[in-house]
Amino acid sequence: MTPAASPRRLPDFPWDSLAPARARAAEHPGGVVDLSIGTPVDDTPPVLREALAAAGNAPGYPTALGTTDLRRAAAGWLSRRLGVQLADPLGTDPSVLPTVGSKELVALLPTLLGLGGKGTVVVPEVAYPTYEVGAIVAGLGVLRSDVPPEDADGIVLVWLNSPGNPDGRVLTDAQLSAWVAWGREHGVPVAADECYIELGWDVVPRSLLHPAVAGPHHTGLLAVHSLSKQSTAAGYRGGLLSGDPALVRRVWEVRRHLGLLVPTPVQAAMVAALSDDEHVAVQRERYRRRRAQLAAAVRAAGVRIDHSKAGLYLWVTRDEDCWTTIDWLAGLGIVAAPGSFYGPAGARHVRMALTATDERIEAAVQRLAG
Repeated sequence: MTPAASPRRLPDFPWDSLAPARARAAEHPGGVVDLSIGTPVDDTPPVLREALAAAGNAPGYPTALGTTDLRRAAAGWLSRRLGVQLADPLGTDPSVLPTVGSKELVALLPTLLGLGGKGTVVVPEVAYPTYEVGAIVAGLGVLRSDVPPEDADGIVLVWLNSPGNPDGRVLTDAQLSAWVAWGREHGVPVAADECYIELGWDVVPRSLLHPAVAGPHHTGLLAVHSLSKQSTAAGYRGGLLSGDPALVRRVWEVRRHLGLLVPTPVQAAMVAALSDDEHVAVQRERYRRRRAQLAAAVRAAGVRIDHSKAGLYLWVTRDEDCWTTIDWLAGLGIVAAPGSFYGPAGARHVRMALTATDERIEAAVQRLAG
């Protein structure tokens, strides 16, 4: 457990510090293989593009709550794919609503819940930086912990991330249930970022909202999902927030005041995406193939892979400072993300993304083989 940090100014944007490594990698005669950022590179599936185009005549404002069709499709996807039954997705107390992607929701959740000003947000020891950014924006401190802390004093929100970014770690039912019990005991909301939940490799990830974890209701619990990776639609900015109707309503009421609205054509594309499992399965197989190739090459090069049971990243280490590994990879023309971006506990790892074309993955495999 890392001690709580006091609220402070926003950190420097971490990716700027990779400029020297990018420059060195660019000197490779075969060009750069950029495995540093998890940005999808494959085409957005036709089922989304066609729905987006068909809904292009959208002269009126969308609602923050989302269309009935979208909430119905979201509830259907949660039930069909994750075994999650929402309380009343179409009722006056909403249990699901669309978000402008997931990053803005992650960054704004403490503020949207009215938690700002005093207190601490718990985030994983190795964590997506935006959890910390959201706490800072709300004037809150941060405590890094992978287990429920003994002292709950001052804690106002818990973020879980399973499957994890950057490490691909998947929390067990017992671990998730422990957080649920702790949050309810202390009256602290627990939010799970599940944006990679459709991309399980060695295990099948479980949602925080699944009845085996949450029990018969979702009191105190929220889950965040995204179409960016599973539907290759990061440019659409389509995400979902679901769970406890009281918490979802609180978020909804602030969002409609702020005008945080998902565009009508994007909502139509989300309906199409959430109603179709085939395109997700096709993309999952692309990533599975790339993962198998890259993981074999990494291990053959004598590099260890930790966790990485799900998601779009390999969490690798040569048991040295992460920047030393970054420099070694840059010499091969490969750019990865240093683990220090994700907290002190990541300082001896680097994150390698699977979001590169087949050709670039093959180039990385050849370079790692020497």
